[in-house]
Amino acid sequence: MNRVVVTGIGAVSPLGNSFHDSWNAVKNGSSGIKTVTRFDTKNLRWKVAGELKGFDPGEYLSRKEMSRLDAFIHYAVAAAVMAAKDAGFLSEHLSCAGVIIGSSRGGIGTLEKAILKNQGTEPGGGNNLSGNSRRVSAYLMPATTVSMASSYIAQKLGMRGYCLGISNACASGTNAIGEACRLIRSGYRYPVFCGGAEAPVCRICFEGYGASGALSKVCDATASRPFDGTRDGFVLAEGACVLTLEEYNSAKKRGARIYGEITGYGNTSDAFHQTLPAAEGEARAICAAIEEAHLNPDDIGFINAHGTSTPTGDKTESEAIKISFGSKAYHVPVTSVKSMTGHMLAASGALEAAFTLKSIEEGIIPPTINLIQRDPACDLDYVTATRKSEIPFALSHSFGFGGVNAVLAFKSAGA
Repeated sequence: MNRVVVTGIGAVSPLGNSFHDSWNAVKNGSSGIKTVTRFDTKNLRWKVAGELKGFDPGEYLSRKEMSRLDAFIHYAVAAAVMAAKDAGFLSEHLSCAGVIIGSSRGGIGTLEKAILKNQGTEPGGGNNLSGNSRRVSAYLMPATTVSMASSYIAQKLGMRGYCLGISNACASGTNAIGEACRLIRSGYRYPVFCGGAEAPVCRICFEGYGASGALSKVCDATASRPFDGTRDGFVLAEGACVLTLEEYNSAKKRGARIYGEITGYGNTSDAFHQTLPAAEGEARAICAAIEEAHLNPDDIGFINAHGTSTPTGDKTESEAIKISFGSKAYHVPVTSVKSMTGHMLAASGALEAAFTLKSIEEGIIPPTINLIQRDPACDLDYVTATRKSEIPFALSHSFGFGGVNAVLAFKSAGA
């Protein structure tokens, strides 16, 4: 079976408009969570988000393209272009490459704007009580479909190989990486670009997640506080991260830089509840990733947790780690970078996978910030200050609505 390595990473996140900037920020414990600027939150209880800052899609797309595509596609294209450059690929070398991108919400912001404009409730939208759709763009449907992130990356980079869009709630980005890994393992001979992209910072997402009780009502940068006893929900965020995956021998032959190797992938369903997580289902995904990597729990030196800062989610994930690791659970370092990025939905899983690779490479575990008052039910070794540690093997967790669970296992390039 083919070995699969990561040779390129590109990202835009609340922490920076490149993966390098995002990684430096997360190592330093910097928060990307600020007061929402995209829309008026005056009548809402939720006031903060992880927004991109100073991102210019014009560096990657023409003005016409920008107007015809939702922001989540802008972010995906930017991350993919950076990943291709980071991996040392020129466009003429990518004709057979594949692309798999996950997104939970797709183009929901563009859909919201179109509906408001068509109803005449958007500023300058007029009044459309007649119900005609002349104000709806002919590009509305292709601009907002989840699969367009993959399709447009393929178009921009000239990729004519495997192409797939995945929507599996908050696990989508991790699933995209896992499925790309399986594709190469099964014999696909070309690079695969994979990851997640989201642009959910819009009113309908705030009201929807807020109504479900998932969003934090804290109105400052400390709102995301995974595993803390005072946590009250996650902070919605946006961005994208794309990884370049290759077969090991092919990457070595062309002299590519190797960030690390993907050795295991667990994908399970709780088969339990529409929104509530189940520790047993999460544990099965964790154990599946460890088993596929031919490891034992004792081998794992770090867990990059899903850690969203919801009261139920963090408690359940902690329980799942205890089920999977037994007594070892109390000795494996755990962190949640969502304390700094907020929850980027599908993009979080991809970015956290990339951060996990850098943790292994540099021997550095980023902190979980805002963890002050520990929840007695969350009693593991949560890292609260940047920690140096030798990490030959690590896991990255992603769990989502509907009880979907995805876990990746990584090992260092030299292990």
